[in-house]
Amino acid sequence: MRTATVPRQQWTGVATMTGSGLSNQVGAALGSLAFPVLGPVGVVAVRQYVAAAVLLAVGRPRLREFTRRQWWPVGLLAVVFGAMNLSLYSAIERIGLGLAVTLEFLGPLALALSTARRRVDACCAVAAAAGVVVLMRPRPSTDYVGMGLGLLAAACWASYILLNRTVGRRIPGAQGSAAAALLSAVTFLPVGVLVAVRHPPTPTALACAVAAGVLASAVPYLADLLTLRRIPAQTFGLFMSVNPVLAALVGWVLLGQALGGWEWGAVGAVVAANAVSMMTRRD
Repeated sequence: MRTATVPRQQWTGVATMTGSGLSNQVGAALGSLAFPVLGPVGVVAVRQYVAAAVLLAVGRPRLREFTRRQWWPVGLLAVVFGAMNLSLYSAIERIGLGLAVTLEFLGPLALALSTARRRVDACCAVAAAAGVVVLMRPRPSTDYVGMGLGLLAAACWASYILLNRTVGRRIPGAQGSAAAALLSAVTFLPVGVLVAVRHPPTPTALACAVAAGVLASAVPYLADLLTLRRIPAQTFGLFMSVNPVLAALVGWVLLGQALGGWEWGAVGAVVAANAVSMMTRRD
């Protein structure tokens, strides 16, 4: 019975991760549909509100008990959380969902490779770098601002991972993440009000923005909590490499953002670099 249960739990975890990844990318795609009315800033503001509501319900932080040593990484995490989403959604508006998510994915990939000392990891880093060079190669239609925003999102994601580790060591449970989400939502509150006054949201645009918050924030966060209890962390990290492919497919199907052969090759290089690094890791 026990040997049959473990594979079933792992298959359940894989199914949950697949649903989480699709939810995340579909949410981002729906959010981009609200760009003509709310812009990336307005969509991110709504997403931050939804994320805060979910994390507060789950984490239930005891804010009055936080010390100064606990508050400063929470504050930095709130800044990085907002900057990460804003830069990603701004990149999506300019270069499309698939390429933006691929560039953002370089953040955790670079973080993982930077701590490795194996020859295979060096080869993976070269493969990922080659993919980036292909994505950013000079062309008349190249949007370097959009590419830069994608790389900024990557740096923010790497910082987000490091700060989450610090917050997790200093504050029990999900209280730190919930407090950071609350601070980020409060920061975006005047921004959201300003956007609503200047560009009154239509019901459709508001629904798309809320859907982005639910599908790209609430669902993935809760799914990750369930998944990490069922599968090894290495398997979880390996599956994360599928997200750029899911983003490219969702962008193609829902938004009509087709990638060319060179772009697919670059996305594949970044995904393969992470997959090989994770599969050959022994720890």
